[in-house]
Amino acid sequence: MAAQDPNPPTPTLFGNDALTPPPPTAFMDLQDPCYAYMFGFIQADGHLSRGPGRKGNLTVELNARDVEILREFQRLTPYNSSINTRTRATNFSAEHHSVIWALYALEARTILNGVGLPYGRKSTRITPPRIAFSRPDYLRGLLDADGSVGYTGQGLPFLSLTTVSTAVGAYLCHYAKKVTGAERQIRRNERDGIYNIVYTKEAAVKLAAHLYYPGCLALERKRAAATALAAWQRPAGMRIRPPGRRWKPSEDRILLRLGDPVRAAIELDRTESSCAVRLWRLRTGLVALPPHEPDTPQEL
Repeated sequence: MAAQDPNPPTPTLFGNDALTPPPPTAFMDLQDPCYAYMFGFIQADGHLSRGPGRKGNLTVELNARDVEILREFQRLTPYNSSINTRTRATNFSAEHHSVIWALYALEARTILNGVGLPYGRKSTRITPPRIAFSRPDYLRGLLDADGSVGYTGQGLPFLSLTTVSTAVGAYLCHYAKKVTGAERQIRRNERDGIYNIVYTKEAAVKLAAHLYYPGCLALERKRAAATALAAWQRPAGMRIRPPGRRWKPSEDRILLRLGDPVRAAIELDRTESSCAVRLWRLRTGLVALPPHEPDTPQEL
Protein backbone atom coordinates (compact mmCIF):
# COMPACT_ATOMS: atom_id res chain seq x y z
CA MET A 1 0.00 0.00 0.00
CA ALA A 2 1.42 3.36 -0.95
CA ALA A 3 2.27 5.69 1.90
CA GLN A 4 -0.09 8.63 2.31
CA ASP A 5 1.31 12.07 1.68
CA PRO A 6 1.67 13.68 5.13
CA ASN A 7 1.09 17.14 3.60
CA PRO A 8 -1.71 16.76 1.05
CA PRO A 9 -2.58 19.87 -1.02
CA THR A 10 -5.29 22.04 0.48
CA PRO A 11 -8.47 21.80 -1.61
CA THR A 12 -9.72 25.07 -3.05
CA LEU A 13 -13.48 25.50 -2.74
CA PHE A 14 -15.69 28.54 -3.02
CA GLY A 15 -19.09 29.44 -1.65
CA ASN A 16 -20.42 28.44 1.77
CA ASP A 17 -17.96 25.53 1.98
CA ALA A 18 -14.88 27.60 1.11
CA LEU A 19 -11.67 26.43 2.74
CA THR A 20 -9.64 29.23 1.19
CA PRO A 21 -10.69 32.85 0.60
CA PRO A 22 -12.53 33.49 -2.68
CA PRO A 23 -10.70 35.36 -5.44
CA PRO A 24 -10.97 39.16 -5.69
CA THR A 25 -14.19 40.54 -7.09
CA ALA A 26 -14.40 39.80 -10.80
CA PHE A 27 -14.64 42.70 -13.24
CA MET A 28 -18.29 43.80 -13.52
CA ASP A 29 -19.57 41.61 -10.72
CA LEU A 30 -22.73 43.66 -10.30
CA GLN A 31 -23.26 42.52 -6.72
CA ASP A 32 -20.23 44.66 -5.89
CA PRO A 33 -21.58 48.18 -5.13
CA CYS A 34 -18.78 49.92 -7.06
CA TYR A 35 -19.30 47.87 -10.22
CA ALA A 36 -23.09 48.19 -9.97
CA TYR A 37 -22.73 51.98 -9.80
CA MET A 38 -20.18 52.01 -12.60
CA PHE A 39 -22.41 49.89 -14.83
CA GLY A 40 -25.47 52.12 -14.27
CA PHE A 41 -23.38 55.18 -15.09
CA ILE A 42 -21.95 53.58 -18.24
CA GLN A 43 -25.39 52.40 -19.39
CA ALA A 44 -26.60 55.99 -19.31
CA ASP A 45 -23.51 57.95 -20.40
CA GLY A 46 -21.23 55.46 -22.14
CA HIS A 47 -20.98 54.34 -25.76
CA LEU A 48 -19.89 50.84 -26.76
CA SER A 49 -18.80 50.57 -30.40
CA ARG A 50 -17.81 47.54 -32.42
CA GLY A 51 -15.24 47.69 -35.22
CA PRO A 52 -13.90 45.12 -37.70
CA GLY A 53 -12.17 42.11 -36.17
CA ARG A 54 -11.15 42.80 -32.59
CA LYS A 55 -11.46 46.56 -32.92
CA GLY A 56 -13.91 48.69 -31.01
CA ASN A 57 -14.04 50.66 -27.79
CA LEU A 58 -16.02 51.89 -24.83
CA THR A 59 -15.97 55.65 -24.30
CA VAL A 60 -17.44 57.88 -21.61
CA GLU A 61 -17.18 61.66 -22.10
CA LEU A 62 -17.91 64.03 -19.21
CA ASN A 63 -17.41 67.63 -18.25
CA ALA A 64 -13.84 68.13 -17.09
CA ARG A 65 -15.08 68.90 -13.56
CA ASP A 66 -16.12 65.24 -13.20
CA VAL A 67 -12.76 63.72 -14.14
CA GLU A 68 -12.37 62.06 -10.71
CA ILE A 69 -15.19 59.59 -11.36
CA LEU A 70 -13.48 58.50 -14.59
CA ARG A 71 -10.23 58.01 -12.71
CA GLU A 72 -12.13 55.78 -10.31
CA PHE A 73 -13.56 53.78 -13.25
CA GLN A 74 -10.03 53.42 -14.59
CA ARG A 75 -8.85 52.16 -11.19
CA LEU A 76 -11.68 49.60 -11.05
CA THR A 77 -10.90 48.26 -14.53
CA PRO A 78 -8.15 45.61 -14.74
CA TYR A 79 -7.47 46.43 -18.40
CA ASN A 80 -5.47 49.20 -20.02
CA SER A 81 -7.49 52.37 -20.59
CA SER A 82 -6.82 56.05 -21.10
CA ILE A 83 -8.23 59.42 -20.07
CA ASN A 84 -7.79 62.33 -22.47
CA THR A 85 -8.98 65.93 -22.54
CA ARG A 86 -10.94 67.61 -25.31
CA THR A 87 -11.85 71.24 -26.01
CA ARG A 88 -14.57 72.16 -28.50
CA ALA A 89 -17.25 74.73 -29.17
CA THR A 90 -20.83 73.88 -28.18
CA ASN A 91 -24.18 75.64 -28.14
CA PHE A 92 -23.45 76.73 -24.58
CA SER A 93 -19.75 77.56 -24.63
CA ALA A 94 -17.09 78.61 -27.12
CA GLU A 95 -14.57 76.43 -25.27
CA HIS A 96 -16.15 73.43 -23.58
CA HIS A 97 -13.58 71.31 -21.73
CA SER A 98 -14.37 67.61 -21.43
CA VAL A 99 -12.56 64.41 -20.48
CA ILE A 100 -12.92 61.06 -22.27
CA TRP A 101 -12.25 57.66 -20.75
CA ALA A 102 -11.54 55.07 -23.46
CA LEU A 103 -11.34 51.29 -23.00
CA TYR A 104 -10.34 49.10 -25.96
CA ALA A 105 -9.80 45.57 -24.57
CA LEU A 106 -12.05 43.08 -26.37
CA GLU A 107 -12.42 40.94 -23.24
CA ALA A 108 -13.65 43.91 -21.21
CA ARG A 109 -16.08 44.97 -23.93
CA THR A 110 -17.42 41.42 -24.20
CA ILE A 111 -18.06 41.32 -20.44
CA LEU A 112 -19.86 44.67 -20.51
CA ASN A 113 -22.00 43.60 -23.43
CA GLY A 114 -22.79 40.32 -21.67
CA VAL A 115 -24.16 42.02 -18.55
CA GLY A 116 -26.40 44.34 -20.55
CA LEU A 117 -24.58 47.19 -22.31
CA PRO A 118 -25.68 47.15 -25.99
CA TYR A 119 -23.41 48.09 -28.87
CA GLY A 120 -24.24 51.29 -30.75
CA ARG A 121 -27.28 53.47 -30.07
CA LYS A 122 -28.69 52.17 -26.84
CA SER A 123 -30.93 54.75 -25.13
CA THR A 124 -34.21 52.91 -25.77
CA ARG A 125 -32.72 49.42 -25.37
CA ILE A 126 -31.05 49.51 -21.99
CA THR A 127 -32.69 47.57 -19.17
CA PRO A 128 -31.84 46.82 -15.55
CA PRO A 129 -29.47 43.85 -15.34
CA ARG A 130 -31.04 40.41 -15.61
CA ILE A 131 -28.54 39.00 -13.12
CA ALA A 132 -28.11 39.68 -9.40
CA PHE A 133 -27.00 43.29 -8.84
CA SER A 134 -26.77 45.92 -6.11
CA ARG A 135 -29.93 47.90 -6.75
CA PRO A 136 -29.35 51.22 -4.96
CA ASP A 137 -25.86 51.53 -6.43
CA TYR A 138 -27.04 50.77 -9.97
CA LEU A 139 -29.78 53.39 -9.70
CA ARG A 140 -27.37 55.95 -8.25
CA GLY A 141 -25.13 55.41 -11.28
CA LEU A 142 -28.05 56.15 -13.60
CA LEU A 143 -28.98 59.26 -11.61
CA ASP A 144 -25.41 60.59 -11.54
CA ALA A 145 -25.26 60.25 -15.33
CA ASP A 146 -28.79 61.25 -16.39
CA GLY A 147 -30.47 62.62 -13.30
CA SER A 148 -30.65 65.67 -11.07
CA VAL A 149 -30.82 66.20 -7.33
CA GLY A 150 -31.13 69.39 -5.33
CA TYR A 151 -33.66 72.14 -4.60
CA THR A 152 -36.20 73.70 -6.96
CA GLY A 153 -36.51 77.45 -7.42
CA GLN A 154 -39.26 77.36 -4.78
CA GLY A 155 -36.90 75.73 -2.27
CA LEU A 156 -38.38 72.23 -2.48
CA PRO A 157 -36.11 69.16 -2.51
CA PHE A 158 -36.29 67.08 -5.67
CA LEU A 159 -34.66 64.08 -7.32
CA SER A 160 -35.29 63.23 -10.97
CA LEU A 161 -34.20 60.90 -13.76
CA THR A 162 -34.47 61.54 -17.49
CA THR A 163 -34.49 58.43 -19.66
CA VAL A 164 -35.83 57.10 -22.96
CA SER A 165 -35.86 53.52 -21.71
CA THR A 166 -39.27 52.28 -20.57
CA ALA A 167 -37.65 49.42 -18.64
CA VAL A 168 -35.32 51.74 -16.71
CA GLY A 169 -38.06 54.28 -15.97
CA ALA A 170 -40.48 51.60 -14.76
CA TYR A 171 -37.80 50.03 -12.58
CA LEU A 172 -37.01 53.32 -10.83
CA CYS A 173 -40.73 53.83 -10.12
CA HIS A 174 -41.03 50.28 -8.79
CA TYR A 175 -37.97 50.58 -6.55
CA ALA A 176 -38.73 54.11 -5.30
CA LYS A 177 -42.25 53.07 -4.27
CA LYS A 178 -40.76 50.39 -2.01
CA VAL A 179 -38.38 52.91 -0.45
CA THR A 180 -40.64 55.96 -0.15
CA GLY A 181 -44.22 54.80 -0.69
CA ALA A 182 -44.58 57.40 -3.47
CA GLU A 183 -46.18 56.04 -6.63
CA ARG A 184 -45.37 57.35 -10.10
CA GLN A 185 -46.96 56.53 -13.45
CA ILE A 186 -44.36 57.00 -16.18
CA ARG A 187 -45.47 58.90 -19.29
CA ARG A 188 -43.39 60.08 -22.22
CA ASN A 189 -43.02 63.78 -22.82
CA GLU A 190 -45.15 64.58 -25.88
CA ARG A 191 -42.48 66.90 -27.29
CA ASP A 192 -39.51 64.51 -27.40
CA GLY A 193 -40.76 61.14 -26.13
CA ILE A 194 -38.57 61.20 -23.00
CA TYR A 195 -39.59 60.07 -19.53
CA ASN A 196 -38.89 62.64 -16.82
CA ILE A 197 -39.52 60.97 -13.46
CA VAL A 198 -39.54 63.39 -10.53
CA TYR A 199 -39.75 62.96 -6.77
CA THR A 200 -40.17 65.96 -4.49
CA LYS A 201 -40.43 66.86 -0.80
CA GLU A 202 -40.32 63.93 1.67
CA ALA A 203 -40.09 61.33 -1.11
CA ALA A 204 -37.02 63.06 -2.57
CA VAL A 205 -35.36 63.37 0.85
CA LYS A 206 -35.94 59.70 1.67
CA LEU A 207 -34.87 58.41 -1.74
CA ALA A 208 -31.73 60.57 -1.83
CA ALA A 209 -30.68 59.37 1.63
CA HIS A 210 -31.23 55.75 0.57
CA LEU A 211 -29.29 55.97 -2.68
CA TYR A 212 -26.50 58.33 -1.59
CA TYR A 213 -25.51 56.54 1.60
CA PRO A 214 -22.26 57.41 3.48
CA GLY A 215 -19.11 56.18 1.75
CA CYS A 216 -20.77 55.30 -1.56
CA LEU A 217 -19.11 55.88 -4.92
CA ALA A 218 -20.72 58.92 -6.56
CA LEU A 219 -20.11 62.22 -8.31
CA GLU A 220 -19.01 64.45 -5.46
CA ARG A 221 -21.22 67.39 -6.48
CA LYS A 222 -24.33 65.19 -6.56
CA ARG A 223 -23.44 63.48 -3.30
CA ALA A 224 -23.19 66.94 -1.70
CA ALA A 225 -26.54 67.96 -3.18
CA ALA A 226 -28.20 64.76 -1.96
CA THR A 227 -26.76 65.23 1.53
CA ALA A 228 -28.08 68.80 1.63
CA LEU A 229 -31.66 67.54 1.16
CA ALA A 230 -31.64 66.02 4.64
CA ALA A 231 -31.88 69.52 6.17
CA TRP A 232 -35.30 70.18 4.60
CA GLN A 233 -38.37 70.29 6.81
CA ARG A 234 -41.90 70.76 5.59
CA PRO A 235 -43.17 74.29 6.40
CA ALA A 236 -45.89 74.35 9.04
CA GLY A 237 -48.58 75.60 6.67
CA MET A 238 -47.82 73.23 3.76
CA ARG A 239 -50.55 70.64 3.27
CA ILE A 240 -49.71 66.98 2.79
CA ARG A 241 -51.32 65.69 -0.38
CA PRO A 242 -53.16 62.40 0.23
CA PRO A 243 -52.10 59.40 -1.88
CA GLY A 244 -53.83 59.08 -5.25
CA ARG A 245 -56.93 56.94 -5.56
CA ARG A 246 -56.71 54.39 -8.36
CA TRP A 247 -59.56 54.12 -10.85
CA LYS A 248 -61.40 50.81 -10.79
CA PRO A 249 -62.97 49.22 -13.92
CA SER A 250 -66.41 49.54 -12.30
CA GLU A 251 -65.86 53.30 -11.86
CA ASP A 252 -64.74 53.64 -15.47
CA ARG A 253 -67.94 51.92 -16.61
CA ILE A 254 -70.08 54.30 -14.55
CA LEU A 255 -68.16 57.31 -15.88
CA LEU A 256 -68.63 56.18 -19.50
CA ARG A 257 -72.30 55.39 -18.94
CA LEU A 258 -73.04 58.80 -17.42
CA GLY A 259 -70.77 60.71 -19.80
CA ASP A 260 -70.98 63.73 -17.51
CA PRO A 261 -68.13 64.62 -15.10
CA VAL A 262 -70.49 66.57 -12.82
CA ARG A 263 -72.94 63.69 -12.30
CA ALA A 264 -70.10 61.16 -12.13
CA ALA A 265 -68.32 63.20 -9.42
CA ILE A 266 -71.42 62.97 -7.23
CA GLU A 267 -71.98 59.26 -7.79
CA LEU A 268 -68.31 58.25 -7.47
CA ASP A 269 -67.39 60.69 -4.68
CA ARG A 270 -64.60 62.20 -6.78
CA THR A 271 -63.75 65.71 -7.94
CA GLU A 272 -65.22 67.03 -11.18
CA SER A 273 -61.74 67.70 -12.56
CA SER A 274 -60.53 64.13 -11.97
CA CYS A 275 -63.70 62.76 -13.62
CA ALA A 276 -63.29 65.10 -16.59
CA VAL A 277 -59.63 64.12 -17.11
CA ARG A 278 -60.39 60.40 -16.75
CA LEU A 279 -63.30 60.61 -19.19
CA TRP A 280 -61.10 62.38 -21.75
CA ARG A 281 -58.38 59.75 -21.39
CA LEU A 282 -60.89 56.92 -21.85
CA ARG A 283 -62.42 58.52 -24.95
CA THR A 284 -59.06 59.33 -26.56
CA GLY A 285 -57.55 55.91 -25.90
CA LEU A 286 -54.84 57.13 -23.51
CA VAL A 287 -56.09 54.52 -21.05
CA ALA A 288 -57.67 51.20 -21.91
CA LEU A 289 -61.43 50.85 -21.81
CA PRO A 290 -62.69 48.73 -18.92
CA PRO A 291 -63.73 45.13 -19.69
CA HIS A 292 -67.44 44.49 -20.07
CA GLU A 293 -69.22 43.71 -16.85
CA PRO A 294 -69.78 39.96 -16.55
CA ASP A 295 -73.29 38.75 -17.15
CA THR A 296 -75.34 38.46 -13.98
CA PRO A 297 -76.98 35.02 -13.69
CA GLN A 298 -80.76 35.18 -13.68
CA GLU A 299 -82.56 34.22 -10.52
CA LEU A 300 -84.40 30.90 -10.65
